[in-house]
Amino acid sequence: MQALYRDAAGSCLAPRGSAVCIGAFDGVHRGHQAVLAQVCASAQAQTLTPIAVSFAPIPRAFFARDAGMPQLSSVREKVALLQRAGMQRLLLLRFDANLAAMRAEAFVEDILVRRLGARQVWVGEGFRFGHARAGDLALLQGMGASHGFAAGEVAPFALDGARVSSTRIRALLAAGDFDAAAELLGRRFAIGGHVVRGAQLGRKLGYPTANLRLGSRVAPVAGVFAVRVHGVRDAAMPGVASLGTRPTVDGREVLLEAHLFDFDGDLYGKRIEVEFVHKLRDEEKFDSLDAMVKQIDLDAQAAREIMSRSTTATAGALT
Repeated sequence: MQALYRDAAGSCLAPRGSAVCIGAFDGVHRGHQAVLAQVCASAQAQTLTPIAVSFAPIPRAFFARDAGMPQLSSVREKVALLQRAGMQRLLLLRFDANLAAMRAEAFVEDILVRRLGARQVWVGEGFRFGHARAGDLALLQGMGASHGFAAGEVAPFALDGARVSSTRIRALLAAGDFDAAAELLGRRFAIGGHVVRGAQLGRKLGYPTANLRLGSRVAPVAGVFAVRVHGVRDAAMPGVASLGTRPTVDGREVLLEAHLFDFDGDLYGKRIEVEFVHKLRDEEKFDSLDAMVKQIDLDAQAAREIMSRSTTATAGALT
Protein backbone atom coordinates (compact mmCIF):
# COMPACT_ATOMS: atom_id res chain seq x y z
CA MET A 1 0.00 0.00 0.00
CA GLN A 2 1.31 3.40 -0.96
CA ALA A 3 2.22 6.01 1.65
CA LEU A 4 2.07 9.71 0.79
CA TYR A 5 4.52 12.19 2.34
CA ARG A 6 4.70 15.97 1.88
CA ASP A 7 7.81 17.05 3.79
CA ALA A 8 11.45 16.96 2.73
CA ALA A 9 12.55 16.64 6.37
CA GLY A 10 11.97 13.57 8.48
CA SER A 11 13.18 10.03 8.99
CA CYS A 12 14.38 7.92 6.08
CA LEU A 13 11.46 6.50 4.10
CA ALA A 14 13.42 3.50 2.84
CA PRO A 15 16.06 2.35 5.36
CA ARG A 16 16.92 -0.63 3.16
CA GLY A 17 17.35 1.54 0.09
CA SER A 18 15.13 2.85 -2.69
CA ALA A 19 14.86 3.22 -6.43
CA VAL A 20 13.69 6.80 -7.01
CA CYS A 21 12.14 8.50 -10.03
CA ILE A 22 11.61 12.26 -10.14
CA GLY A 23 9.18 14.27 -12.24
CA ALA A 24 6.06 16.43 -12.49
CA PHE A 25 4.06 13.38 -13.65
CA ASP A 26 1.13 15.51 -14.83
CA GLY A 27 -1.42 12.99 -16.10
CA VAL A 28 0.91 10.02 -15.50
CA HIS A 29 0.76 9.31 -19.24
CA ARG A 30 2.32 6.43 -21.13
CA GLY A 31 5.72 8.11 -21.19
CA HIS A 32 5.63 8.42 -17.40
CA GLN A 33 4.34 4.86 -17.14
CA ALA A 34 7.38 3.61 -19.06
CA VAL A 35 9.68 5.33 -16.54
CA LEU A 36 7.71 3.96 -13.59
CA ALA A 37 7.73 0.43 -15.00
CA GLN A 38 11.50 0.55 -15.39
CA VAL A 39 11.90 1.82 -11.83
CA CYS A 40 9.65 -0.93 -10.46
CA ALA A 41 11.53 -3.65 -12.35
CA SER A 42 14.89 -2.33 -11.21
CA ALA A 43 13.70 -1.99 -7.61
CA GLN A 44 12.37 -5.54 -7.57
CA ALA A 45 15.61 -6.93 -8.97
CA GLN A 46 17.60 -5.38 -6.12
CA THR A 47 14.98 -5.58 -3.33
CA LEU A 48 14.58 -1.82 -3.13
CA THR A 49 11.54 0.32 -2.40
CA PRO A 50 10.18 2.08 -5.52
CA ILE A 51 9.58 5.76 -4.72
CA ALA A 52 8.28 8.63 -6.85
CA VAL A 53 9.17 12.25 -6.13
CA SER A 54 6.78 14.85 -7.53
CA PHE A 55 5.65 18.39 -6.85
CA ALA A 56 2.52 20.43 -6.13
CA PRO A 57 2.20 22.79 -7.84
CA ILE A 58 4.27 21.49 -10.71
CA PRO A 59 7.45 23.58 -11.21
CA ARG A 60 6.41 24.88 -14.63
CA ALA A 61 3.28 26.45 -13.18
CA PHE A 62 5.20 27.94 -10.24
CA PHE A 63 7.91 29.58 -12.32
CA ALA A 64 5.42 30.89 -14.87
CA ARG A 65 3.36 32.31 -12.00
CA ASP A 66 0.55 30.87 -14.07
CA ALA A 67 -2.35 29.79 -11.88
CA GLY A 68 -4.31 29.27 -15.09
CA MET A 69 -2.07 26.60 -16.60
CA PRO A 70 -4.19 23.56 -17.51
CA GLN A 71 -3.27 20.29 -15.83
CA LEU A 72 -4.16 16.74 -16.82
CA SER A 73 -4.68 15.42 -13.31
CA SER A 74 -5.58 16.62 -9.85
CA VAL A 75 -3.26 15.79 -6.95
CA ARG A 76 -5.64 13.03 -5.86
CA GLU A 77 -5.68 11.54 -9.35
CA LYS A 78 -1.89 11.73 -9.64
CA VAL A 79 -1.48 9.89 -6.33
CA ALA A 80 -3.90 7.16 -7.44
CA LEU A 81 -2.20 6.75 -10.81
CA LEU A 82 1.29 6.54 -9.28
CA GLN A 83 0.02 3.91 -6.87
CA ARG A 84 -1.51 1.99 -9.77
CA ALA A 85 1.91 2.13 -11.49
CA GLY A 86 3.55 0.37 -8.53
CA MET A 87 5.07 3.17 -6.47
CA GLN A 88 5.16 2.16 -2.79
CA ARG A 89 6.03 5.65 -1.54
CA LEU A 90 5.28 9.10 -2.92
CA LEU A 91 7.11 12.19 -1.75
CA LEU A 92 4.92 15.04 -2.99
CA LEU A 93 6.94 18.16 -2.27
CA ARG A 94 5.36 21.60 -1.92
CA PHE A 95 6.98 23.56 -4.71
CA ASP A 96 7.42 27.05 -3.29
CA ALA A 97 10.10 29.74 -3.14
CA ASN A 98 12.13 27.78 -0.58
CA LEU A 99 12.24 24.63 -2.68
CA ALA A 100 12.95 26.66 -5.83
CA ALA A 101 15.95 28.22 -4.06
CA MET A 102 17.37 24.88 -2.86
CA ARG A 103 20.79 24.14 -4.32
CA ALA A 104 20.96 21.02 -6.45
CA GLU A 105 23.60 19.54 -4.14
CA ALA A 106 21.35 20.07 -1.11
CA PHE A 107 18.46 18.39 -2.94
CA VAL A 108 20.63 15.34 -3.48
CA GLU A 109 21.99 15.19 0.06
CA ASP A 110 18.88 16.14 2.04
CA ILE A 111 16.15 14.54 -0.03
CA LEU A 112 17.57 11.75 -2.17
CA VAL A 113 20.15 10.45 0.30
CA ARG A 114 18.84 11.23 3.80
CA ARG A 115 15.07 11.25 3.26
CA LEU A 116 14.79 8.53 0.61
CA GLY A 117 17.84 6.31 1.09
CA ALA A 118 18.36 6.32 -2.68
CA ARG A 119 20.38 3.54 -4.27
CA GLN A 120 19.09 4.29 -7.75
CA VAL A 121 17.82 7.58 -9.20
CA TRP A 122 16.00 7.64 -12.53
CA VAL A 123 15.12 10.78 -14.50
CA GLY A 124 13.73 11.64 -17.92
CA GLU A 125 15.61 13.12 -20.84
CA GLY A 126 16.91 16.63 -20.17
CA PHE A 127 15.92 16.59 -16.48
CA ARG A 128 17.13 19.63 -14.52
CA PHE A 129 16.68 20.47 -10.85
CA GLY A 130 17.80 22.75 -8.06
CA HIS A 131 18.28 26.52 -7.94
CA ALA A 132 18.74 28.04 -11.40
CA ARG A 133 18.28 24.52 -12.82
CA ALA A 134 21.93 23.83 -12.03
CA GLY A 135 21.42 20.10 -11.37
CA ASP A 136 21.44 17.56 -14.19
CA LEU A 137 22.18 13.88 -14.81
CA ALA A 138 25.94 14.48 -14.72
CA LEU A 139 25.69 16.05 -11.25
CA LEU A 140 23.53 13.16 -10.05
CA GLN A 141 26.03 10.62 -11.33
CA GLY A 142 28.97 12.49 -9.82
CA MET A 143 27.35 12.84 -6.39
CA GLY A 144 26.02 9.30 -6.61
CA ALA A 145 29.55 7.96 -6.72
CA SER A 146 30.18 9.60 -3.33
CA HIS A 147 26.82 8.82 -1.74
CA GLY A 148 26.29 5.26 -2.88
CA PHE A 149 23.64 5.55 -5.58
CA ALA A 150 23.56 5.13 -9.34
CA ALA A 151 21.75 7.57 -11.61
CA GLY A 152 20.34 6.93 -15.05
CA GLU A 153 18.19 8.46 -17.74
CA VAL A 154 15.12 6.71 -19.16
CA ALA A 155 14.82 7.05 -22.93
CA PRO A 156 11.81 9.08 -24.17
CA PHE A 157 8.68 7.08 -24.95
CA ALA A 158 7.40 7.66 -28.47
CA LEU A 159 4.30 6.66 -30.45
CA ASP A 160 4.23 6.94 -34.23
CA GLY A 161 7.63 8.59 -34.10
CA ALA A 162 6.59 11.43 -31.77
CA ARG A 163 7.48 11.79 -28.11
CA VAL A 164 4.63 11.40 -25.64
CA SER A 165 4.41 14.48 -23.42
CA SER A 166 1.91 16.26 -21.19
CA THR A 167 2.12 19.33 -23.45
CA ARG A 168 1.18 17.27 -26.50
CA ILE A 169 -1.76 15.68 -24.66
CA ARG A 170 -3.06 19.06 -23.46
CA ALA A 171 -3.04 20.30 -27.06
CA LEU A 172 -4.99 17.25 -28.26
CA LEU A 173 -7.60 17.68 -25.53
CA ALA A 174 -7.98 21.40 -26.24
CA ALA A 175 -8.58 20.48 -29.90
CA GLY A 176 -11.24 17.93 -28.89
CA ASP A 177 -9.24 14.92 -30.12
CA PHE A 178 -10.08 12.67 -27.17
CA ASP A 179 -9.24 9.43 -28.97
CA ALA A 180 -5.69 10.55 -29.76
CA ALA A 181 -5.26 11.88 -26.22
CA ALA A 182 -6.43 8.54 -24.82
CA GLU A 183 -3.80 6.74 -26.89
CA LEU A 184 -1.06 8.85 -25.27
CA LEU A 185 -2.54 8.81 -21.77
CA GLY A 186 -3.22 5.08 -21.77
CA ARG A 187 -6.83 5.80 -20.74
CA ARG A 188 -9.51 8.31 -21.60
CA PHE A 189 -9.27 11.77 -20.05
CA ALA A 190 -11.60 12.27 -17.11
CA ILE A 191 -12.25 14.66 -14.23
CA GLY A 192 -13.35 13.36 -10.85
CA GLY A 193 -14.77 14.90 -7.71
CA HIS A 194 -17.54 14.93 -5.15
CA VAL A 195 -20.98 16.03 -6.32
CA VAL A 196 -21.99 19.38 -4.83
CA ARG A 197 -25.35 21.11 -4.58
CA GLY A 198 -25.94 23.74 -7.25
CA ALA A 199 -28.68 26.27 -7.97
CA GLN A 200 -31.05 23.50 -9.13
CA LEU A 201 -31.60 25.33 -12.44
CA GLY A 202 -30.92 22.20 -14.47
CA ARG A 203 -33.63 20.28 -12.64
CA LYS A 204 -36.11 23.10 -13.24
CA LEU A 205 -35.28 23.01 -16.94
CA GLY A 206 -35.69 19.23 -17.18
CA TYR A 207 -31.99 18.41 -17.12
CA PRO A 208 -30.84 17.68 -13.54
CA THR A 209 -27.06 17.63 -13.27
CA ALA A 210 -24.35 16.26 -11.02
CA ASN A 211 -22.09 19.23 -10.36
CA LEU A 212 -18.35 19.09 -9.69
CA ARG A 213 -16.30 22.07 -8.55
CA LEU A 214 -12.80 22.34 -9.99
CA GLY A 215 -11.50 24.71 -7.31
CA SER A 216 -8.09 26.06 -8.32
CA ARG A 217 -7.58 23.40 -10.96
CA VAL A 218 -7.74 24.55 -14.58
CA ALA A 219 -9.01 21.90 -17.00
CA PRO A 220 -7.49 21.53 -20.49
CA VAL A 221 -11.01 21.33 -21.97
CA ALA A 222 -14.11 23.54 -21.98
CA GLY A 223 -17.49 23.38 -23.66
CA VAL A 224 -20.25 20.78 -24.03
CA PHE A 225 -19.48 17.07 -24.33
CA ALA A 226 -20.81 13.56 -24.68
CA VAL A 227 -19.54 11.80 -21.57
CA ARG A 228 -19.44 8.57 -19.65
CA VAL A 229 -19.89 8.83 -15.86
CA HIS A 230 -18.25 6.35 -13.48
CA GLY A 231 -19.10 5.80 -9.83
CA VAL A 232 -22.90 5.92 -9.93
CA ARG A 233 -23.62 2.30 -10.83
CA ASP A 234 -21.43 -0.73 -11.44
CA ALA A 235 -21.31 0.12 -15.13
CA ALA A 236 -20.45 3.59 -16.44
CA MET A 237 -23.46 5.69 -17.47
CA PRO A 238 -23.76 7.83 -20.63
CA GLY A 239 -24.62 11.49 -20.43
CA VAL A 240 -24.04 15.01 -21.64
CA ALA A 241 -21.92 17.52 -19.73
CA SER A 242 -20.97 21.18 -19.73
CA LEU A 243 -17.70 22.55 -18.38
CA GLY A 244 -17.56 26.31 -18.04
CA THR A 245 -18.98 29.37 -16.29
CA ARG A 246 -22.60 29.25 -17.60
CA PRO A 247 -22.63 32.73 -19.23
CA THR A 248 -26.38 32.67 -19.98
CA VAL A 249 -27.10 32.87 -16.24
CA ASP A 250 -24.11 35.15 -15.51
CA GLY A 251 -22.11 32.39 -13.80
CA ARG A 252 -18.65 33.09 -12.44
CA GLU A 253 -17.35 29.83 -11.00
CA VAL A 254 -16.18 27.12 -13.38
CA LEU A 255 -18.35 24.01 -12.92
CA LEU A 256 -18.50 20.60 -14.52
CA GLU A 257 -22.21 19.76 -14.84
CA ALA A 258 -23.10 16.26 -16.00
CA HIS A 259 -26.62 15.14 -16.92
CA LEU A 260 -26.94 11.34 -16.77
CA PHE A 261 -29.35 9.85 -19.25
CA ASP A 262 -32.34 7.95 -17.83
CA PHE A 263 -31.29 8.51 -14.21
CA ASP A 264 -33.11 10.18 -11.34
CA GLY A 265 -31.43 9.95 -7.96
CA ASP A 266 -29.56 11.80 -5.23
CA LEU A 267 -25.80 11.95 -5.88
CA TYR A 268 -24.87 14.75 -3.46
CA GLY A 269 -21.58 14.00 -1.73
CA LYS A 270 -20.84 11.00 -3.94
CA ARG A 271 -17.51 10.84 -5.73
CA ILE A 272 -17.87 10.35 -9.47
CA GLU A 273 -15.61 10.54 -12.51
CA VAL A 274 -16.70 12.17 -15.75
CA GLU A 275 -14.95 10.69 -18.78
CA PHE A 276 -14.89 12.83 -21.92
CA VAL A 277 -15.85 11.01 -25.11
CA HIS A 278 -16.68 13.66 -27.72
CA LYS A 279 -16.84 17.46 -27.85
CA LEU A 280 -20.17 18.78 -29.15
CA ARG A 281 -19.57 22.53 -29.11
CA ASP A 282 -18.06 25.47 -27.26
CA GLU A 283 -19.90 27.15 -24.42
CA GLU A 284 -22.02 30.12 -25.52
CA LYS A 285 -24.33 32.78 -24.12
CA PHE A 286 -27.98 32.53 -25.20
CA ASP A 287 -30.52 35.34 -25.39
CA SER A 288 -32.98 33.46 -23.18
CA LEU A 289 -33.43 30.31 -21.11
CA ASP A 290 -35.84 28.99 -23.76
CA ALA A 291 -33.15 29.30 -26.42
CA MET A 292 -30.68 27.59 -24.12
CA VAL A 293 -33.06 24.67 -23.44
CA LYS A 294 -33.61 24.16 -27.17
CA GLN A 295 -29.86 23.85 -27.64
CA ILE A 296 -29.58 21.51 -24.65
CA ASP A 297 -32.23 19.31 -26.29
CA LEU A 298 -30.07 19.12 -29.40
CA ASP A 299 -26.93 18.48 -27.35
CA ALA A 300 -28.60 15.65 -25.44
CA GLN A 301 -29.89 14.06 -28.62
CA ALA A 302 -26.45 14.25 -30.25
CA ALA A 303 -24.77 12.86 -27.13
CA ARG A 304 -27.22 9.93 -26.97
CA GLU A 305 -26.44 9.05 -30.56
CA ILE A 306 -22.69 9.29 -30.02
CA MET A 307 -22.76 7.24 -26.83
CA SER A 308 -24.91 4.55 -28.42
CA ARG A 309 -22.06 4.01 -30.90
CA SER A 310 -19.23 4.48 -28.43
CA THR A 311 -17.22 1.51 -27.24
CA THR A 312 -16.51 0.70 -23.62
CA ALA A 313 -14.03 2.90 -21.77
CA THR A 314 -10.36 2.13 -22.32
CA ALA A 315 -9.71 2.18 -18.59
CA GLY A 316 -11.73 2.03 -15.40
CA ALA A 317 -12.50 4.96 -13.18
CA LEU A 318 -10.16 6.14 -10.43
CA THR A 319 -12.99 6.74 -7.96
